[in-house]
Amino acid sequence: MSGRYEAKLAELGVTLPDAPAPAANYVAFVKVGDLVHVSGQISAGPDGLIKGRLGDGMSVEDGAEAAKVCAINLLAQVKAACEGDLDRLVRVVKLGGFVNSAPDFTDQPKVINGASDFLAAALGDAGKHARAAVGVAALPLGVAVEIEGIFQVR
Repeated sequence: MSGRYEAKLAELGVTLPDAPAPAANYVAFVKVGDLVHVSGQISAGPDGLIKGRLGDGMSVEDGAEAAKVCAINLLAQVKAACEGDLDRLVRVVKLGGFVNSAPDFTDQPKVINGASDFLAAALGDAGKHARAAVGVAALPLGVAVEIEGIFQVR
Protein backbone atom coordinates (compact mmCIF):
# COMPACT_ATOMS: atom_id res chain seq x y z
CA MET A 1 0.00 0.00 0.00
CA SER A 2 1.31 3.44 -0.88
CA GLY A 3 0.01 6.69 0.52
CA ARG A 4 1.00 10.29 1.05
CA TYR A 5 3.98 9.56 3.31
CA GLU A 6 5.39 6.93 0.98
CA ALA A 7 4.86 9.28 -1.97
CA LYS A 8 6.88 11.94 -0.14
CA LEU A 9 9.57 9.35 0.66
CA ALA A 10 9.69 8.44 -3.03
CA GLU A 11 10.18 12.15 -3.89
CA LEU A 12 13.15 12.06 -1.50
CA GLY A 13 14.50 8.97 -3.27
CA VAL A 14 13.70 6.63 -0.36
CA THR A 15 11.91 3.30 -0.49
CA LEU A 16 11.25 1.72 2.88
CA PRO A 17 12.87 -1.68 3.32
CA ASP A 18 11.10 -4.60 4.92
CA ALA A 19 11.10 -4.09 8.67
CA PRO A 20 14.30 -5.60 10.09
CA ALA A 21 13.75 -8.65 12.31
CA PRO A 22 14.92 -8.52 15.93
CA ALA A 23 18.40 -9.93 16.48
CA ALA A 24 17.79 -11.38 19.96
CA ASN A 25 15.09 -12.10 22.55
CA TYR A 26 12.95 -8.98 22.08
CA VAL A 27 10.30 -7.69 19.68
CA ALA A 28 10.79 -5.02 17.04
CA PHE A 29 7.94 -2.90 18.37
CA VAL A 30 5.27 -2.85 21.05
CA LYS A 31 1.95 -1.15 20.43
CA VAL A 32 0.19 0.27 23.51
CA GLY A 33 -2.99 2.20 22.82
CA ASP A 34 -2.15 4.70 20.09
CA LEU A 35 1.60 4.57 20.73
CA VAL A 36 4.15 2.35 19.02
CA HIS A 37 7.45 1.90 20.85
CA VAL A 38 10.08 0.81 18.33
CA SER A 39 13.20 -0.99 19.51
CA GLY A 40 16.55 0.50 18.64
CA GLN A 41 17.31 0.40 14.93
CA ILE A 42 20.97 0.24 14.00
CA SER A 43 22.65 1.90 11.04
CA ALA A 44 22.14 -0.99 8.64
CA GLY A 45 21.30 0.01 5.08
CA PRO A 46 21.03 -1.76 1.74
CA ASP A 47 24.83 -1.82 1.45
CA GLY A 48 25.30 -3.35 4.90
CA LEU A 49 26.26 -2.04 8.32
CA ILE A 50 27.48 1.52 8.69
CA LYS A 51 30.26 1.08 11.21
CA GLY A 52 32.55 3.54 12.89
CA ARG A 53 33.24 5.74 15.86
CA LEU A 54 32.49 9.44 15.70
CA GLY A 55 35.53 11.53 16.57
CA ASP A 56 37.82 8.62 15.68
CA GLY A 57 37.97 8.46 11.90
CA MET A 58 34.27 9.05 11.16
CA SER A 59 32.92 12.50 10.22
CA VAL A 60 29.80 14.13 11.60
CA GLU A 61 28.36 14.07 8.06
CA ASP A 62 28.90 10.31 7.79
CA GLY A 63 27.35 9.87 11.24
CA ALA A 64 24.34 11.96 10.22
CA GLU A 65 23.87 9.72 7.16
CA ALA A 66 23.99 6.67 9.46
CA ALA A 67 21.31 8.31 11.64
CA LYS A 68 19.15 8.86 8.55
CA VAL A 69 19.41 5.14 7.79
CA CYS A 70 18.24 4.41 11.35
CA ALA A 71 15.24 6.71 10.80
CA ILE A 72 14.35 4.87 7.59
CA ASN A 73 14.44 1.58 9.53
CA LEU A 74 12.27 3.11 12.26
CA LEU A 75 9.65 4.08 9.67
CA ALA A 76 9.77 0.55 8.26
CA GLN A 77 8.91 -0.76 11.73
CA VAL A 78 6.07 1.77 12.11
CA LYS A 79 4.70 0.68 8.73
CA ALA A 80 4.77 -2.94 9.92
CA ALA A 81 3.05 -1.95 13.17
CA CYS A 82 0.35 -0.23 11.08
CA GLU A 83 -0.23 -3.35 8.95
CA GLY A 84 1.40 -1.80 5.90
CA ASP A 85 -0.36 1.58 6.03
CA LEU A 86 2.20 4.24 6.97
CA ASP A 87 -0.51 6.90 6.64
CA ARG A 88 -1.83 5.71 10.01
CA LEU A 89 1.17 7.52 11.51
CA VAL A 90 -0.02 10.60 13.40
CA ARG A 91 3.36 11.87 14.59
CA VAL A 92 6.83 11.03 15.78
CA VAL A 93 6.72 11.56 19.55
CA LYS A 94 10.31 10.95 20.67
CA LEU A 95 13.65 9.59 19.46
CA GLY A 96 16.46 8.27 21.61
CA GLY A 97 19.71 8.44 19.68
CA PHE A 98 22.92 6.62 20.62
CA VAL A 99 26.18 7.57 18.92
CA ASN A 100 29.32 5.41 18.98
CA SER A 101 31.68 8.13 20.22
CA ALA A 102 35.33 8.70 21.00
CA PRO A 103 35.79 9.96 24.58
CA ASP A 104 36.23 13.61 23.53
CA PHE A 105 33.49 13.69 20.87
CA THR A 106 30.67 16.09 21.81
CA ASP A 107 28.67 16.57 18.60
CA GLN A 108 26.13 13.79 19.17
CA PRO A 109 23.22 16.19 18.51
CA LYS A 110 24.63 17.03 15.07
CA VAL A 111 24.81 13.31 14.28
CA ILE A 112 21.22 12.61 15.38
CA ASN A 113 20.12 15.63 13.33
CA GLY A 114 20.49 13.28 10.37
CA ALA A 115 17.44 11.39 11.61
CA SER A 116 15.52 14.45 12.83
CA ASP A 117 16.05 16.41 9.62
CA PHE A 118 15.04 13.42 7.50
CA LEU A 119 11.83 12.80 9.48
CA ALA A 120 10.86 16.48 9.24
CA ALA A 121 11.49 16.45 5.47
CA ALA A 122 9.56 13.22 4.95
CA LEU A 123 6.66 13.78 7.35
CA GLY A 124 6.35 17.54 7.74
CA ASP A 125 4.98 18.65 11.12
CA ALA A 126 4.22 15.01 12.01
CA GLY A 127 7.97 14.38 11.93
CA LYS A 128 8.83 16.95 14.61
CA HIS A 129 9.66 15.27 17.91
CA ALA A 130 11.31 15.37 21.31
CA ARG A 131 14.65 13.54 21.48
CA ALA A 132 17.85 12.65 23.23
CA ALA A 133 21.32 12.32 21.68
CA VAL A 134 23.76 10.32 23.79
CA GLY A 135 27.37 9.31 23.24
CA VAL A 136 28.29 5.72 24.09
CA ALA A 137 31.57 3.78 24.13
CA ALA A 138 30.33 1.06 21.75
CA LEU A 139 27.24 -0.13 19.88
CA PRO A 140 26.17 -3.59 18.65
CA LEU A 141 28.25 -4.95 15.77
CA GLY A 142 30.39 -1.79 15.80
CA VAL A 143 27.70 0.35 14.15
CA ALA A 144 27.97 4.12 14.29
CA VAL A 145 24.40 4.91 15.40
CA GLU A 146 21.35 3.28 17.00
CA ILE A 147 18.01 5.07 17.41
CA GLU A 148 14.82 4.02 19.19
CA GLY A 149 11.50 5.80 18.83
CA ILE A 150 7.98 6.37 20.06
CA PHE A 151 5.29 7.06 17.48
CA GLN A 152 1.59 7.96 17.70
CA VAL A 153 -0.63 6.08 15.27
CA ARG A 154 -4.33 5.77 14.42
